[in-house]
Amino acid sequence: MARFPGVIGAIDCTHIPIQSPGGENAELFRNRKSYFSINVQTVADPQLLIRDIVASWPGSTHDSTIFLGSQVRQKFVNNELTNCHLLGDNGYKLEKYLLTPFLNPSNIHERNYNKAQIKTRNTVERQYGVWKRRFPCLKFGLRTKMETSLSIIVATAVLHNIAIMTRDEEPPEDTQLINYLTRRRLTRPLDAGAARPPQLDVEREVREALPTLYRQRFASSYF
Repeated sequence: MARFPGVIGAIDCTHIPIQSPGGENAELFRNRKSYFSINVQTVADPQLLIRDIVASWPGSTHDSTIFLGSQVRQKFVNNELTNCHLLGDNGYKLEKYLLTPFLNPSNIHERNYNKAQIKTRNTVERQYGVWKRRFPCLKFGLRTKMETSLSIIVATAVLHNIAIMTRDEEPPEDTQLINYLTRRRLTRPLDAGAARPPQLDVEREVREALPTLYRQRFASSYF
C-alpha cells in the first residue's frame, strides 16, 4: 500500500445517521455534528474490502474509544497479529501496531513517511465513499429499530465485500447522481399535492436513479 511496508489495513470511523432511538440514553447517539448516529469503525485493505467492522457504538463515542474495545486491537495486544500494523489518523494514540502521522515532521524521512502514510490511509476514506454510494441508506439515514439498524450496517458491509470480490461495477460518483437527479427534477417535477418530507424524496429518487445510471454506464461500456 503506497510502498508502506507491513500494512494490513487503514482504520477509521464513519457516522451512519439514524433516527432518535428515544429513551434516557438517546443523547448518547447525538454526535458532534448534532445529529443521531452510530459511529462505525472499519479496517480497509487496498481493494477497499471491509476487513473488520465494529457497528455498535453511539455517535458521541470517540474513535479511539471504539478501537480500545475492539477485537482487532486485542489481537495485536495478544500477539495474534505480529510484524504488521494499521494506519490511522492523529485521533488515535500512536502504538507500534497503529502508526499515525508526525504532527511536526522535522526531516525529509518524516515528511516522506507522512506522504506515504496519508496516501495509504486514504483507502479507508475511499472505502466509505464506495460503500455509501452502493447503499445510500448509510448516507441518508436508517429509520429502523436499533437492533435492525446495526444488522443492516453489518449486512451492507458483507454485501459490499461480495460486490468487490465478484468485480461488480462501482456505483456512480455523487456528482453523477446529483446531476442526474437535477435533470430528472427539471423534467419530472413532484406532484403539487404530494406533501412528503424532503429527506424521503431524496431517498426515493436515489433508489429510482441508481438503476438508470447503471444502465447508462453499461450501455456506454459495452455497446
